[in-house]
Amino acid sequence: MNIDEYKGVLVFAEQRGGQVQKIAYELLGAGRSIADSLGEPLLAMLAGSGLTDAQTADLVAAGADEVILLDDESLADYMTEPYAKALVAVIRERKPSVCLVGATTIGRDLAPRAAARLGTGLTADCTGLAVEEETCNLLMTRPAFGGNIMATIVCPEHRPQMSTVRPGVMRRLAKDPARQGKMSRFVLAFEPSDRTVEILETVTEKVEKKNIEDASILVSGGRGLGSEENFEKLQGLATELGGLVSASRAVVDSGWASQDRQVGQTGKTVRPDLYLACGISGMIQHIAGMEDSDYIIAVNKNADAPIFGYADLGIVTDVNKLVPALIDELKTAKAQS
Repeated sequence: MNIDEYKGVLVFAEQRGGQVQKIAYELLGAGRSIADSLGEPLLAMLAGSGLTDAQTADLVAAGADEVILLDDESLADYMTEPYAKALVAVIRERKPSVCLVGATTIGRDLAPRAAARLGTGLTADCTGLAVEEETCNLLMTRPAFGGNIMATIVCPEHRPQMSTVRPGVMRRLAKDPARQGKMSRFVLAFEPSDRTVEILETVTEKVEKKNIEDASILVSGGRGLGSEENFEKLQGLATELGGLVSASRAVVDSGWASQDRQVGQTGKTVRPDLYLACGISGMIQHIAGMEDSDYIIAVNKNADAPIFGYADLGIVTDVNKLVPALIDELKTAKAQS
């Protein structure tokens, strides 16, 4: 393999039901930084059926230099074989040096199949991406050994360098409607043999829970709360603040909260305007999932807790006494106003 033939950064812009997903814009933000470091173009691959010029323009505004559009009825719904065939075909023709895919249910199915067919490596569930100055290799960082260490992986001898990236980790760029880019239509012939399954019905689940990744205020509880009863009291505080409740891994492991509430390396990465850490000691695995919050308030009775090293405001007290008092104060303030 002549790796010098491979230039550019390709982002798989995931869409569902014609709606481009948030992860696509996050990957374009990361891809823009990588492409600029390499001095190479940033490409976005958008596949589906009935796609519009507005979607293409939106991806350009979000950082893409070129959008490669595959519009075909075979791509109307996600199925492994047609999408894998499409991604591999685009990579073989355009030869990007880097390919980024979201670590979503679709991305985790698609990326490894594409990597295997291309004979290249894949680093899954990355939380960090950077370019090594000396070699221009992509440094792909991900949690390993149950989140106890961070491993940085390189793929020096094969291209493209492929990575799936966890949603919520990368920052999207502010859209610039004045950005100039181009759209290229990629035509690929699909055969009946490409459809190895038949979709009989698509059922959309109604999800009532809100995603903690979208919250502007998070009240997060840790082992220091002492019991499930105390953890449940955080909901009252979150309600008064207009936020959501999240949790550390210790709380999830104890069964006090569901997995979708977990913040950290083995949970979700969040960036709220306010992160209120209640009874959280601040192990590095948790910090990795919330350290980019705009404002962090930590409450812990241990003055030496590591969380205080990351907090904008630290309160050394018994969190189980502070939370009820704070709820009462917020209710009183609302009543007076």
